[in-house]
Amino acid sequence: MPVMRGRSRCVMAAGERPLSEVVFLTVAEVASVMRVSKMTVYRLVHNGHLPAIRVGRSFRVPENAVHEYLRESYVGVESA
Repeated sequence: MPVMRGRSRCVMAAGERPLSEVVFLTVAEVASVMRVSKMTVYRLVHNGHLPAIRVGRSFRVPENAVHEYLRESYVGVESA
């Protein structure tokens, strides 16, 4: 997730919200939202499927990235 530094504040690339308005979730919170284990979230982050920033030894994932990942991963079920 590239960050461009402006004169007055940091903003996300591609015209997204200012970085100060982005809500970040912990790995445990992402796991709870997605109803998966924390290890699954770590795998998604390390494989590049879920963008995250590193804060010390932990990761923070933008909330909108979680929702986007789930939206893109949605599989419709066709009725027979």
